[in-house]
Amino acid sequence: MNIFEDYKNKLLKIIKNAEKANLIILPDNLDSINVDSTPPNINFDLSTNAAMVLSKPNKKSPEDVSKILLDAIKNEDSFIDKIVFAKPGFMNIKFNNNYWNNFVKSLIENPLNYGSLNKNQKKYLVEFVSANPTGPLHVGHCRGAILGDVISNILKFNNNTVEKEYYVNDYGNQISYFVHSVYLRIREKLNNEKFPNDNPDLYPGDYLINIADNIIKNNKNLKFENFDSIKDKLKEISVNESLNLIKKNLNDLGIKHDNFVSETNIVKKNEVEKVIEKLKKSNHVYKGKIKAPEGEDSKNWKEREQLLFRSTDFGDDKDRALQKNDLSWTYFASDVAYHNTKVDRKFDKLINILGADHAGYIKRITSVVEAISGDKNKLSCKVSQLVKLIKDGKPFKMSKRKGDYITVDDLINEVGKDATRFIMLSRSNDVELDFDFSKVKEKSKDNPLYYVQYCYARISSVFRNINLNISDNLKIKNYNFNYTDDEIKIMKKISEWPRCLNVAANKLEPHRIPVYLYELSSEFHSYWNKGKDDVTKRFITKNHKISDDKLVFLKIISIAIKTGMDILGVNTPEKM
Repeated sequence: MNIFEDYKNKLLKIIKNAEKANLIILPDNLDSINVDSTPPNINFDLSTNAAMVLSKPNKKSPEDVSKILLDAIKNEDSFIDKIVFAKPGFMNIKFNNNYWNNFVKSLIENPLNYGSLNKNQKKYLVEFVSANPTGPLHVGHCRGAILGDVISNILKFNNNTVEKEYYVNDYGNQISYFVHSVYLRIREKLNNEKFPNDNPDLYPGDYLINIADNIIKNNKNLKFENFDSIKDKLKEISVNESLNLIKKNLNDLGIKHDNFVSETNIVKKNEVEKVIEKLKKSNHVYKGKIKAPEGEDSKNWKEREQLLFRSTDFGDDKDRALQKNDLSWTYFASDVAYHNTKVDRKFDKLINILGADHAGYIKRITSVVEAISGDKNKLSCKVSQLVKLIKDGKPFKMSKRKGDYITVDDLINEVGKDATRFIMLSRSNDVELDFDFSKVKEKSKDNPLYYVQYCYARISSVFRNINLNISDNLKIKNYNFNYTDDEIKIMKKISEWPRCLNVAANKLEPHRIPVYLYELSSEFHSYWNKGKDDVTKRFITKNHKISDDKLVFLKIISIAIKTGMDILGVNTPEKM
């Protein structure tokens, strides 16, 4: 149920009927006609630009066009109380109480999946986090993890098939350094050999001590006397231990992936060679030389013949190397192979959540997916920008190599899962986020999570006072209510939820949901506070009864709040 979409369809039908009656001339298409909410200072429910759009082909002013349409619209719709023209070219519509009673009834009788889309279901693969398995997740990964999870939730809510995937970067130098660090921690434990903290190629974090302890405990038959003889086995064990840490971090955030795909396995299965042959057949690769990167001293740069992907054919600024002069594959090559496996799995749409440091990677990977699949829109990438932590009014920094970074565990222990998820989503993913520990703990309007949860708890308290459970379905026989302007204002906000969800899904912008929930909660709290001075705004009478109109009014607010918070993966406590 989307009142904007529903009414646009009704309006288009009326306009087409007017054209058949030779009252108006239609443009080539009607896509630019829209139906929207009116500004807060205008006491109407909907507004349309139809008169403005139809003005040009009819060679009339918008006002003259509106004179043709106003009566036709009102005659076709018994729910309209008033419809007027407003300059420069809008028609504003106000519904009668029957309309809002039908709206409330429909929502009360069908509370599940309010706002979900039931058309054009697709199969999605959402890849997110994909941090190197060299230790626990830190705050920098946390935002991207939550972003990917909630995008997946939105798509699922809209009845799409969604798989969540983690690409395990367990191949390359960073893994070699990590495994060597684990080995040295094991030697430190077994032989009291001092760990070389001053070595910049090692990972000195304390978490490695726990990993070393687990490996020693669970691998009694393994000898740790020579690194070269044990490094392959130790790599497998160490990466698995690190992945267990990461999975725990994700689980604590309420996140569970469907698939974990190993880069090492991609390489071992010759997937790189397979995709290179595929690209050769389509003439998307060639042997050539790359000029010195921007900022690099061209005098010291040696141009070497390499295997290159023609990414400039797809709008990239330069072609990209797939193979080094020593014939080893680049990181990009294995990533190309991995994305080829995605295409082979026949997903309709691929979504990648990338960290801020990978923003420059988007064009080359979207280019190669287009080359492999032949579909320009196959892959969408969202960048999760940096999180700036603030505590006691001061920012503090993270450093993975130094081992003093803030982990997901640290964050959850400090503020909890709900606050972490909600606040991480409170701003658009493409802007930096200030995460202030003090504000997150406040019990005030300045803490958006508290404000939304408190809204739901307040509504729950009313239901408890009349011996009802907020989750129970209501059985109302008669919906003949007369709602006030204040109440209709909140209903109008509730009616915006499907559109909010639709935009969040289409643009992959989940931050729209916490923003919407905060606005709805703010409207409710304002109404609640008016009850201090106006008895008509109070929900429970002196004899602990509530009228049916107030009951369903509260119920539909709770439905919108609960639906949104469930998608965000955040709890809605009934008591606070």
